[in-house]
Amino acid sequence: MRLAKNPSLTTLRCRPSHARLASAAASTDSHGSDGEHLRSEKASLRSCNDTLRSLLRSAVRRHHAEALSVLRGMLAPDSTCRPDSNTCAIVFSSWSKQSLPLDNEALGLLVQMANMGFFPTDAFHFTQLVSRLCRSGATSAAWDFLHAVKDAGGAVETPACNALLTGLAAARDFARMNFLFSEMKGMGVRPSVVTFGILINHLCKSRRLDEAMKVFDVMTSPESGVSPDTVTFNTLIDGFCKVGRLHDGLSLLNTMRSSYDCKPDTVTYNSLIDGFCKSGEIDMAHELFVRMEKEGIPPNVITLNTLVCGMCRHGRIGSAHDFFRRKQVEWPQVKGNVVTYSTLVGAFLHSNNVGKAMDLVDEMHREGHSPDSVTYFTLISGLTQVGRLDDACSVASSMRENGFRLDTKSYNTLISGFCKKKRLDEAGEVLREMCEAGLKPDAFTYNTLIAASCKAGDFATVNQLLNKMVDDGCKLSVVTYGALINGYCKAGELDQAMKTFENLGASMVPANTVIYNILIDSLCKNKKVDIAVSLVEEMQVKGVPPSVTTYNAIFKGLRDRHMSDKAFKLMDRMSEQGCKPDCVTMDVLTEWLTAIGEMERLKRFVQRMTPQDKSTTCDMY
Repeated sequence: MRLAKNPSLTTLRCRPSHARLASAAASTDSHGSDGEHLRSEKASLRSCNDTLRSLLRSAVRRHHAEALSVLRGMLAPDSTCRPDSNTCAIVFSSWSKQSLPLDNEALGLLVQMANMGFFPTDAFHFTQLVSRLCRSGATSAAWDFLHAVKDAGGAVETPACNALLTGLAAARDFARMNFLFSEMKGMGVRPSVVTFGILINHLCKSRRLDEAMKVFDVMTSPESGVSPDTVTFNTLIDGFCKVGRLHDGLSLLNTMRSSYDCKPDTVTYNSLIDGFCKSGEIDMAHELFVRMEKEGIPPNVITLNTLVCGMCRHGRIGSAHDFFRRKQVEWPQVKGNVVTYSTLVGAFLHSNNVGKAMDLVDEMHREGHSPDSVTYFTLISGLTQVGRLDDACSVASSMRENGFRLDTKSYNTLISGFCKKKRLDEAGEVLREMCEAGLKPDAFTYNTLIAASCKAGDFATVNQLLNKMVDDGCKLSVVTYGALINGYCKAGELDQAMKTFENLGASMVPANTVIYNILIDSLCKNKKVDIAVSLVEEMQVKGVPPSVTTYNAIFKGLRDRHMSDKAFKLMDRMSEQGCKPDCVTMDVLTEWLTAIGEMERLKRFVQRMTPQDKSTTCDMY
C-alpha cells in the first residue's frame, strides 16, 4: 500500500487551519478564502490526507487532537471529503505504531471507520493494530474493530485472529476465545499452528489440561490440516508437569517422537526434569537427564539449576554439590550462575555448614557473579537461622553498600533472630533502622517483638508496641493475643491473661485451640479447675477442636481435685472426637485410675481406640 509524500509542518503552517480544512471539505459552499484551496473534491481530499499525515507524524501533543478533529470532519455524514485508501493507509499505519497515543476518542473513530467500510486493506497493518489494542488493554475495542471490519466485508485473516486470541487469553476471557475460534470457520479463516498454540497455552496456564488435550485432538484431526510442532508439545508437557501429571508428560514425549516426528529440545527435557525434581523423584529426573545427553540435546544453565535445586530441596546437598563440580568440567559452555550459587549457599547454611556456604560465596565472587537480592536474603536468612546474627548483620551492611535495599522480610528475619536469642536491645535497633529506611513494620514485626517482650516480662515495652502497632494500622490478630495471654500466664498474671482473653472475644477475633490450651493449663496449675472446665465446655460450644494437649492439661487438673466423674465424661468425649491419647495422657490416667481402683474404665478407654490408634500410644499392656 503506497502512501503519498508528506508535506512538511512548515508548509502546513502556511495553509488554512486544520479544523477549517476539514470544515471546508464538509461544506458544499466553495466561495471565500477557503474555496481557493478546494478547487475540486480530489484536491480537497488530497489536502485533508496531507494534513492528517503531517499531524499524525508530529511529536507535538496538541497535533494529535487536531488530527482527530480532521478525521472526524472527514467522517461526517455531509462531508464531501470522504476517506479513501490513502486515508486508511495513513490512519491505520499511524495508529498501529506504539508511539502514537491511542485514547478512547481515537478508538471510537477507528471503529467508526471500520463500520463505514474504511479499514486496513493489508493483513500486516490490520494485525499490528489489533495487537496494539490488545497490548494496551483495550481488548474489547480490538474485538469491536475486528468484527466491524468483518461485518463491513473486509478480509479477516488468520494473523489478526491470532492477535485477538492472544489478547483475550491475557484477559482470561475464555468465552470470547471459544466464540472467535468457532467464528473463524464461518469467516473462512483457517486456524494455524499458532492459533491452536494460543488456545492450548491459555488452557495449560489455567490448569485445564483435559480441555487443552481436546483442542490438541482437534488440531491433530485430518480435517484441520495442521500438525503440532515442538512448541505445542512443550506447552502441553510443561502444563502436565506443573499440575503433577508427570506420566502424562512422559507419554507426550514418546508421542511427539513416534507419531509426529517432532524432536524434543532442551525446553522439553527441562520441563520434565523440573516436574520430577519437584515431586521428589530425583532418580527419574537424573534418568531423563542422561537420556537428554545421549540424544545430543544440549543442556543449559536452567537444566543445571533445576537438578541442583531439586537435590538440595530433598536433602541431597552433597550430591548436588558433586554434580555441580562435575558439570563445571564437563560443560564448559554452561557455567553456574548466581542462582546456582545461591541455591547451594542456602542449602549448606540450612544444614549448618556455614564454612562450606561462605566458601561458595567467595567462589561466586571469583567467578564474576555479583550477588543479587535473592542471594543476600538467602545469606541473611541462613546465617540468622544458624545463630550467626553478627554475620547476618554484616551481610545486610554489604547489601546496602552495594546499592541494594533491605525489604521488610529481611528486617523481620533479623528481628526474629535477635528475639530468639533474647537480644531485645539489638532487635529494637534493627526496628529503628527499618523505620529510618522508610519501611513500616508489619504485623509480623510487631507480633515477633511483642512475643519476645512478653517472654522477658517487659510489659511496659509490650504496651508501647501495642500502641504503635495500632497507630501503624496493623490489626491485632489471634497471634498477637496468643503472645499476650501466654506472656501474662508465664508471668503469673492470670487475671490479666483472662482480661486479655475477654478483650479477644470483644474484638471479634476468634480464639484458637492454642490460646485455650495456654489458659486451661495455667488455670489448672493455679488450682482454678472449675474455670478451666468451663473453658473446655466453651470450646465445645464454639466449635474449637480440643487437642491432646487440652485433655492432658484438664486431666491433670481434675486429678489434683479428685474430680473423677468429670474426667470419665471427658474420656468418653475424647474417644468420640477421635482425639488420640499420647504417652502423657496414658501416664496421667494410669497412675490416677489405678490409685482409685478404676482400671476397668481405663481398659475400656483403651479398647475404644482402633488397632491403628493403639499403635500410636504408649505400649501400656
